[in-house]
Amino acid sequence: MFIDKADILITAGRGGDGCISFRREKFVPYGGPNGGNGGKGGDIYFEGDPRKNTLLDFSYKPKFKAEDGHKGENSDKFGRYGQDLIVKIPLGTLVFKNGELYADMKTAGEKILMAKGGRGGRGNASFKTHKNTAPRIAEKGEPGETAEIKLELRLIADVGFVGLPNAGKSTLLSKISAAKPKIADYPFTTLEPNLGVVNYKGRHFVAADIPGIIEGANTGKGLGLEFLRHIRRTKVLVHLIDISGFDGSDPYKNYKIINGELKKYSKSLVRKHIITVLNKIDLPDSQKHIKNFKKHLKNKNFLTISAATGEGVDGFLKETVKLLDKPLKINIEEEIEISPIKKYVYEPDFKIRVEDGVYVISGKKIETLTEMTKFNEDDALRRYQNILKKMGLEDELEKAGAKPGDQVRILNVEFTFEK
Repeated sequence: MFIDKADILITAGRGGDGCISFRREKFVPYGGPNGGNGGKGGDIYFEGDPRKNTLLDFSYKPKFKAEDGHKGENSDKFGRYGQDLIVKIPLGTLVFKNGELYADMKTAGEKILMAKGGRGGRGNASFKTHKNTAPRIAEKGEPGETAEIKLELRLIADVGFVGLPNAGKSTLLSKISAAKPKIADYPFTTLEPNLGVVNYKGRHFVAADIPGIIEGANTGKGLGLEFLRHIRRTKVLVHLIDISGFDGSDPYKNYKIINGELKKYSKSLVRKHIITVLNKIDLPDSQKHIKNFKKHLKNKNFLTISAATGEGVDGFLKETVKLLDKPLKINIEEEIEISPIKKYVYEPDFKIRVEDGVYVISGKKIETLTEMTKFNEDDALRRYQNILKKMGLEDELEKAGAKPGDQVRILNVEFTFEK
């Protein structure tokens, strides 16, 4: 099954907790703290894999989590780092992170860091000072980054076949490559793109059969809108037309329909190298339709072939290779959506809002501190309160109208406000 869109959730590993421990050895009085730090949580990387050509796997497994770091131990032993998670992605995939374009996976083996693991919590050995020689403080590990990821696959092909259903795109692809798309002697439309590697006199290129384009495809009719994105990376477009006049249709009218859909979808598509190919010249009445088509097209060139018998296919391949070597007037990379320039705004360490009489505190710095504090340790709680006071939280709560006895919430932890 061909799947070219997927929404997934990734979570990097949480850091390991720090350890509270004291050295206990014979003949070594006042050994002091020796609790080690926790290990860092595992990162999540995306890697381009040329062996994958669909996002089907992500439909079955939409959530990914890296390994957490291990806890620190006594004797100053640091916890083991969590193992990184490498997620294989098909080449040609656009990666959107939290709604913004983050990466374009085009190179085999290319690795991109998507979510960073949390740092390990410090053990009590890290809090030893000349004033506090026996601290009973250790941190919990920092949570790993979490991100919502949207994946959008755009096939990487040199040549894209477009045309109305039953134009013979699949037949032509099967004729010039080893691809085996479904072909039948009755009219139907292919339901998924097909790729084939073409070898013409030692020159190799990748061709893609793009299905489902009908009139109104750019507005979402049929399957066209789903698959038009797959020709945005191609250098050459092959506009295939059924010249036999199947079912009484006018080949020139069909030609205008597809051209119109390409223009409406993206103006740069019609600025690519385009080969107009009249197919099925082996069928009755085809020569009559060719003469009529030529009158409308006037000075524009076109090729005639029969994908079924192979007539004219060699000349078509020769012209395709010639255009592949010819530079484009546009940059294919312009087809990728460019994210707007980011503006970084310095925000305060925390914000205060009131919800149902409770003062809710938010902010990355203060939330991370809360996540990493062991509230069951008195020394850790005292340190937490001192840091909040130095950050000015008490004064800001008073300014916001907080009175002794009011409830204050940070994440899922609630406190009673006392000055």
